[in-house]
Amino acid sequence: MWWWAFVRGGLWFNIHDPEKSHRPSVQSLARLGANTLGIDASESNIKIAKLHASADPKLERLSYLHSSAELLLESSKRYDVVCSMEVIEHVDHPATFLSSCAELVKPGGHLFLSTISRTPLAYFLTIFMAENILRKVSKGTHTYSKFIKPTELVSFFQKYRSSSVDPQYLEHATLPKAWISPSSPESPPSTEAEVRGLIYHPLQAKWLLASRDAWATTHCNYIFWVRKPFQ
Repeated sequence: MWWWAFVRGGLWFNIHDPEKSHRPSVQSLARLGANTLGIDASESNIKIAKLHASADPKLERLSYLHSSAELLLESSKRYDVVCSMEVIEHVDHPATFLSSCAELVKPGGHLFLSTISRTPLAYFLTIFMAENILRKVSKGTHTYSKFIKPTELVSFFQKYRSSSVDPQYLEHATLPKAWISPSSPESPPSTEAEVRGLIYHPLQAKWLLASRDAWATTHCNYIFWVRKPFQ
């Protein structure tokens, strides 16, 4: 993914991954040299994650905190990059959760989300097949009505305005800018947001990031990126 290049280039990001602190993605970012914080609302998950990380000397830049995104907002610290992977499709109030993640991002920073689109294909693959037929996922893990279409995320950030701005813009700031300019929800400006499909390759046993214009690749798993305005 393109932002890994920034980490390799020596810009040490403080990266925060709400609710998925035990995921390999958090540890991968730390191994790339990023100052990484992983949080989870489950204390047991945090204990497991700390135990796993303690065995790897390359994870010295990784720390863990038993918290939720909402509670973390009570601190004044903000982050260059916030990652929330496979979380939002499980929360009861997605708009509140999105707002919390957004407010944790520094002005000019980046928010990454991965989730599942609300389509018949997604239902077939993630619920009917994965839960009911193959039993790869515990039954009841997913709720179809909680799945979120990419256009809904784009529309949310076309209306969302942050409560904070970069101090250097305070003198001239009026109403904070929306994160995404008015445009078609299907095609947001590429400098402000992007949606890419995630496809599982069974022969390679790994997830692949689809090309920008690949047909129907965002109809199930996808990743969403948006950048916070400076003002």
